[in-house]
Amino acid sequence: MKNLFAVFIALLLPVMAAAQLSVTGKITDKQTGEALPGATITLSNSAVNAVSDVNGKYHLDNLKSGAYTLKVSFIGYQNTSKNITLNTDAVNNFALSRSTLFTEEVTVSATRATEKSPTAFTNLNKKDIEKNNSGRGFEYLLEQTPSTVVTSNAGAGVGYTSIRIRGSDATRTNVTLNGIPLNDAEDQGVYFVDLPDLASSVDNIQVQRGVGTSTNGAGAFGASINIQTTTRRDTAYAELNNSAGSYGTLKNTVSFGTGLLGDHFSFDGRLSRMVSDGYIDRASSDLKSFFLSGAYYGKKSVLRLNVFSGYEKTYQAWDGVPEDSVKFGNRRYNELGYINSTNSFYKNQTDNYTQNYYQLLYNQQLTDKLSFSGALHLTRGYGYYEEYKNNEPVSAYGLKPVIIGTDTLANTDLVRRLWLSNYFYGATYNLTYKPNNDLNMILGGAYNEYRGDHYNNIEWTQQSTTIPPDYEYSRNHAKKTDFNIFSRAEYRLGKVLFYGDVQYRHISYSFLGFDQDLKNVQQQVELDFFNPKAGITYQINSNSNVYGSVAVGNHEPNRNDFTNSSPQSRPKAEHLTDFEAGYRINESAFSGSINGFYMLYKNQLVLTGSLDDVGGAIRTNIKDSYRAGVEASVRVKIAQQLSWFVNATVSTNKVKNFTQYLQNYDTGTLDATQYKKSDIAYSPNLTGSSTISYHPIKNGEIAFISKYVSRQYLDNTSTQSRSIDGYFVNDVRLNYNFSIKGLKNIGVGLLVNNVFSKKYQSDGATYPDIESGKVANYNYFYPQAPVNFLASLNLKF
Repeated sequence: MKNLFAVFIALLLPVMAAAQLSVTGKITDKQTGEALPGATITLSNSAVNAVSDVNGKYHLDNLKSGAYTLKVSFIGYQNTSKNITLNTDAVNNFALSRSTLFTEEVTVSATRATEKSPTAFTNLNKKDIEKNNSGRGFEYLLEQTPSTVVTSNAGAGVGYTSIRIRGSDATRTNVTLNGIPLNDAEDQGVYFVDLPDLASSVDNIQVQRGVGTSTNGAGAFGASINIQTTTRRDTAYAELNNSAGSYGTLKNTVSFGTGLLGDHFSFDGRLSRMVSDGYIDRASSDLKSFFLSGAYYGKKSVLRLNVFSGYEKTYQAWDGVPEDSVKFGNRRYNELGYINSTNSFYKNQTDNYTQNYYQLLYNQQLTDKLSFSGALHLTRGYGYYEEYKNNEPVSAYGLKPVIIGTDTLANTDLVRRLWLSNYFYGATYNLTYKPNNDLNMILGGAYNEYRGDHYNNIEWTQQSTTIPPDYEYSRNHAKKTDFNIFSRAEYRLGKVLFYGDVQYRHISYSFLGFDQDLKNVQQQVELDFFNPKAGITYQINSNSNVYGSVAVGNHEPNRNDFTNSSPQSRPKAEHLTDFEAGYRINESAFSGSINGFYMLYKNQLVLTGSLDDVGGAIRTNIKDSYRAGVEASVRVKIAQQLSWFVNATVSTNKVKNFTQYLQNYDTGTLDATQYKKSDIAYSPNLTGSSTISYHPIKNGEIAFISKYVSRQYLDNTSTQSRSIDGYFVNDVRLNYNFSIKGLKNIGVGLLVNNVFSKKYQSDGATYPDIESGKVANYNYFYPQAPVNFLASLNLKF
């Protein structure tokens, strides 16, 4: 495979010498002359398009001579076009006039960083998203951003997928969808499996690393992911997107939109289905979703209603594969649902969940200097996971042992369902005041409320227990309110931009938990957080700047932290002071950044590496810990048809004075080991990615994509026998776009993952104890698939 790939690339290299033409230029505001970053530039009769950079500049490459129509569009401005004839390289500048219709850009702008903000961030536009939207989990869109590790429970990228940024998992990553919190209110995780194929309805994404700017929802301890869904498209469209590949993976998507009707209305929709057998045995996925959106555009207002839903049924694979199986070559073994008495597996060991979303978004230009954005939202979620349990004590389910003759039946095999039914609703708002180009002020906030019922049923028992069908053995109710208000200002004085941001957040949480007598009673927790931020940016020239910032973040414990502890042992809220400094440059053929960070934690809740019986992570407070590192990224245009994007993060992630307790089965006690300084679990010291993009022909691309992740420890002891080996994985992506009569575009693609069939694990868990005087490691891993593929066909009408 390596030799074939090398020969393939060598055969294509001579094409680089072929003469190709280019169109370059700059997009500006006609009234002010300011650059317009993010404008879309397209060529008629061609699939080539570009997006203007932070300086308003754009490049269209690999063009043949001929006549074209050059079109430019930018939200908030009138579209414009120009007929051109290419015989040589051409320069075409555009000055756009403001649109008479208001736009939706203020919906998410209050929670986003700009190109001059003293914050480390990465933007992904619709073109970036479409190029990588092959059918894998949403997190894979972000895999090539700095400091990122993405993994798949099923091993093939479909089903439960997860992301860590700077070593922090999704419970520490603030995720918003159109400015509305997406994190689960109780466990604070983000489950994109509940919104399959969300990427097909996303317009753009911003990933902020560190505390970042103030936003709604949970505090960001590793990063923020800000997602904006479908925005205005002025012309009607219909799209069919299909992917098929290894392990029975199949994705079908139908999208449509009316464009702008009567100069005021637009409607968009999407219907998706995804299935996969998974690489791990019995790790199948059956996913469905839809997205509907309607909007009204006025001269000074926009009103949009989004209604969307996702359904997932996945065979449970969240415990991973035992280490012994991995070592013996059975990397696909899934032991969940094993039935001891028959040496078989329970066929309905599945997770089943539905989430329905309703968002009403409103934007209003109040004056020339003041605008308002607000939203009402409701999320309805319900579902269960079903599992087979061997030889369970009936007393654990509130039942009495059954006496049959002289036999007392105290244990039985059983099937149980653990249910969750919840509502999450609230309102968000922000006011933006911009009296001139030197001052921008934002006042924003939100009030959100969560109500959730947790209840558990027994569906079947092997032994008679005298219980009725669907017997409910436990139920509890939780309520959480979350209020925040923040204010942010940016003031430019010459070449210096001053940044200030302050947020107040109040949380009230009612839950069923242990009291001081270890009895389950309803309890209440009130938390108040104050999160200030400050920074400065110096603009060296129009293409580069340096910046520095300090930000404070606070974060509440999650549901399990509360319910699995009493008031005396309850974990404390976490506190983070985040220092960031960096340099950015953006030239026509070269752009890059380097960012240094020092994240100083107090009472960080650190993963121990163990999971509870429902796959939840077990965490403990660490008084002192830190993350420090340097992130660097470079994008360079090597030749007219060849470009290279590469990034790397070098970091050290340490906990101080960590005590690990291991169960000693020889003595029946807990043995403690003190570690003065050790590595934080799941925090690699080196991550890096590379994308080499080559355009051998017009509208065709070959991309060679690489990812490196160094060793990750499964607990906080820096013990190599409880760790994940580092790995270096390579993918190949092929894309080609063309058009025929009756079709605007036909896109064919092929994604070959792990092209060299590297055997590796990207995630895992550990349960060490002491047996026969020695530490016994019970490690579980998530092996990822060997070489596999996804082929796609996209039709645009």
